[in-house]
Amino acid sequence: MAIRCVASRRTLTGLKETSSRLLGLRSIQTFTLPDLPYDYSALEPAISGEIMQIHHQKHHQAYVTNYNNALEQLDQAVNKGDASAVVKLQSAIKFNGGGHVNHSIFWKNLAPVKEGGGEPPKGALGGAIDTHFGSLEGLVKKTSAEGAALQGSGWVWLGLDKELKKLVVDTTANQDPLVTKGGSLVPLVGIDVWEHAYYLQYKNVRPDYLKNVWKVINWKYASEVYESECK
Repeated sequence: MAIRCVASRRTLTGLKETSSRLLGLRSIQTFTLPDLPYDYSALEPAISGEIMQIHHQKHHQAYVTNYNNALEQLDQAVNKGDASAVVKLQSAIKFNGGGHVNHSIFWKNLAPVKEGGGEPPKGALGGAIDTHFGSLEGLVKKTSAEGAALQGSGWVWLGLDKELKKLVVDTTANQDPLVTKGGSLVPLVGIDVWEHAYYLQYKNVRPDYLKNVWKVINWKYASEVYESECK
């Protein structure tokens, strides 16, 4: 399937700079925890309400808080001309900023069954999946296998490579966003395979979590992102 990808002005993560802090003569933007578009229990039985609440209120909130703190410290270090502090802060910014970006995508990648969660993708994305993976079942099998095989913590992604004009499945470690694997990669579906995303329900059996999470994947959202990036 030939597709032509063009740059889009759409903000994939929907992140908004919602407030500012005055530091010296400058202000820096800070980030806030986004609301979920569904109740915590709405994804049951695939993902329990307890997991969703802890994941959102505790884990994602921690990334937001630590990201804002790191940005504030970075601003102070730059103002002081403290190059060592600037370099030292990069890992915290990448980890916590990545955690915020990834989770903001993840919540949109999920939807209750009664609101279309798990319904197969149609249109352009459905056709592209058939072209690149043979079928939706082929994509699910490949993505689940790569997610299960990922050592430690991280994410498994379905992405669009705008340079190669094809869909790709890839993994990232820790909280690295997909873009760290290549600037032309656009995330369509990201699945969190950190244990905090499933342990309370699935214990250490990650493959069972990966089997069931597809039942609440929001393919409508993924299709919207795909179509906005490929004209």
